[in-house]
Amino acid sequence: MKKILLIEDNDEIRENTAEILELSNYKVFTAENGKRGVELAIENKPDLVVCDIMMPVLDGYGVLMMLQNNTDTQNIPFIFLTAKAERSDFRKGMELGADDYITKPFEGSELLHAIERRLKKTDLLKQELQSGLEGFNQLLSATGEKEALRSFTEDRTINKHKKKQQVYAEGNRPTRLFYIQKGKVKTFKTNDFGKELVVGLYSEGDFLGYNALLEGTPYRETAETLDDTELAVIPREEFEYLLNNNREFVQKFIKLLARNVSEKENQLLGIAYNSLRKKVAEALLALKNKFKGTNENFTIDISRENLATVAGTATESLIRTLSDFRNEKIIDMVDGGIKILNEKKLENLLN
Repeated sequence: MKKILLIEDNDEIRENTAEILELSNYKVFTAENGKRGVELAIENKPDLVVCDIMMPVLDGYGVLMMLQNNTDTQNIPFIFLTAKAERSDFRKGMELGADDYITKPFEGSELLHAIERRLKKTDLLKQELQSGLEGFNQLLSATGEKEALRSFTEDRTINKHKKKQQVYAEGNRPTRLFYIQKGKVKTFKTNDFGKELVVGLYSEGDFLGYNALLEGTPYRETAETLDDTELAVIPREEFEYLLNNNREFVQKFIKLLARNVSEKENQLLGIAYNSLRKKVAEALLALKNKFKGTNENFTIDISRENLATVAGTATESLIRTLSDFRNEKIIDMVDGGIKILNEKKLENLLN
């Protein structure tokens, strides 16, 4: 049962509203002033706060500021309930971080709808996001931007790239975000001797090039297609709109970035410390997990040179290791592609 904290100094409004909420299967805590409301919020950790603005002891703005300054209550959804309807009051509440604003007199259904919408949104934001477009659409839905930005990936200019064609180069300035509608892309860095190190793999449903947009810096890597690829082009202004106007979007997007950073750290640690066999095994598993999709007969279709850069080893060493894996019946070669026969054995290879 969801918990609602109602802070309202008018006895009649407080009692009637509490009754409506209880009949709608919410557990309700009530406070007659802002100071008592803050105490109940800290004590009970409600799922949502409905709060009047004009109250004795501590007004609604003060309540909101105190809750946001407390790490235990700063993320609780907050709805203002007030007779003040001036635009300046509305703006002040939203700038302080309120999630919604309902003016008196109001219908019970109006309040219940606002609460239900906000709780649903909060539940979505707590879910683990998927990668790529599915996760991004989930994020837009959760933050209330999906309808307004339905065109974010639809009806875009589509850039078509042939296999081994460069999408952007290290040092270039970013002007757009890319969404992969079809195909595969690798990002890599090149050392002074011309040796490549793959730092990212992207496939259908992934966004590409957002790190440089977020940092406001040139690209730190080069992006190149692994096969024929179609990219939807999204102007940086639209991406920045979300970043500048939706706090929840930013919080969730940061979590997606953190997960990507963690994956890259693990990849680089493996390249630095793993044995040759372990490097090749982890590269094969990474490619299968990234590109398999729902294809049960999936084969890894990638050049030996590209596979070597993913594994962080020389092409000749990679080919010898693949031959060993084939003799051990861990993998098989099918029309030039690599089919994993014993995934568990690859996962459990010792260093």
